[in-house]
Amino acid sequence: MLRTTLRTLMAASLLAAVPLASVAQEFTLRATANSNENDEDYDGLTVFKNYVELASNGRIGVEIFMGTQLCGNGTECTQGISDGTIDVYVSTSGGFAGVFPYVQVFDLPYLMADDRVAEAVLENGTPFMDLLQSKVLEDSGETIRLMTIGNTGGWRNFANTQRRVTAPADMEGLKIRTVVADIPQVLVEALGASPTPIPWPELFTSLQTGVVEGSKNGITDIMGMKFPEAGLQYVTLDGHAYMGALWIMNNEKLMSMPEDLRRVVADGFYQLQQATFASPKRKSIQAYQDFVAGGGDIYVPTPEEKAAFAEAAAPVYDWFKANVDGGEEVFNALQETVASVEAEIDGARMADIQ
Repeated sequence: MLRTTLRTLMAASLLAAVPLASVAQEFTLRATANSNENDEDYDGLTVFKNYVELASNGRIGVEIFMGTQLCGNGTECTQGISDGTIDVYVSTSGGFAGVFPYVQVFDLPYLMADDRVAEAVLENGTPFMDLLQSKVLEDSGETIRLMTIGNTGGWRNFANTQRRVTAPADMEGLKIRTVVADIPQVLVEALGASPTPIPWPELFTSLQTGVVEGSKNGITDIMGMKFPEAGLQYVTLDGHAYMGALWIMNNEKLMSMPEDLRRVVADGFYQLQQATFASPKRKSIQAYQDFVAGGGDIYVPTPEEKAAFAEAAAPVYDWFKANVDGGEEVFNALQETVASVEAEIDGARMADIQ
C-alpha cells in the first residue's frame, strides 16, 4: 500500500514538471496583488496558476501582475474587479473597507485564538464564510465574488521601542502607529496607548525619531522593513488580529466558464489558501531567530494575561457593532462559528492525546 502511494505521489510530481500538451486556451485570468514576489500573496498566486493551468489542461491561462501594474490601491483594484478589467485581486480588510465595511471584522482583536482555529473558521462552507461571501456578492451588484480568505503575514502583535509589554497597563502612554482607520485607533485607545496614524513608508523614520514608539505588525513585516534598526526591540506575541487576505474575482468571468472549469478555479483558490496558510509559518521561523539574535525581546503572554488584553479591548466590539454597516450580523456570525470550531478542535485534540 505504501509503495503504491509513493508511486502515485512521484507520478504527480513528475506531471507537474511536464509541459502541457497543445490545447487551445479558452480563458485568461489576469491576477494582481499590490505586493512583491517575497510576499505570501505571490506564493499563493504561483500555486493557483500552476494548479489551474495544469488541472484545466491548458484551457485556462493565468497571468500574474505584482505591484501596481494593473491598479494602484484597494479602491482602484476593487473597481477593476467589478468592471472586469482585472479578474483576480487580493487585499487585507483595509483595502476593501470602503466598499465592504463589515470586512473590518478581521481588525477586531482576540476573536480567534490561533492558526488552527482561524484556518477552520475560514474554510468555505462555514456559517461565517457563507454570510461574508453572500454579502460581498449582493453588495457588489453580483459583480464581485469573494473566493477565499488566506493569510498574509501571520498575526498582528504589539511591538515597541520602550519596554516589555505583559499587560494592558504596560501600554499606557505608548505612541502606537496605526493606519488611518477607526478600529485600530479605538483598540489602541482602549488599551491605554496613544494611536498615531503614520503612512507605512514613514514608519522606520518615525520609530527612529520617536514620533511613534510602537506598531502592530507581524514579525516578517518587522524584519523585512528592518524596524529593529530603528529601535523596535520588544515584541509581545498577543496575536490580537489574524492578517486575513481576501481574494476576490470578477463574477461574470467565473460564471462565463463551463461548470468543469469553474470547479477547477474554485479548487485552485483552495490550493492558494492552503499555500498562504503555510507560507507565513515557514517565513516567521527565520524572522524570529534574526530578531532575537539582534538583541530583540520576545514575550509570550500566559492565557490569563491574554484574557486581560481581550477584556480591556472589549469596547472595540461594541463600537464595531454600533458603527459599521452590517457589523453586528457579521460579528455574531464570526463568534458563533469560532465557538463551533473550537468545540470541534477541542474534541479532536482530546482524542489525539488520550
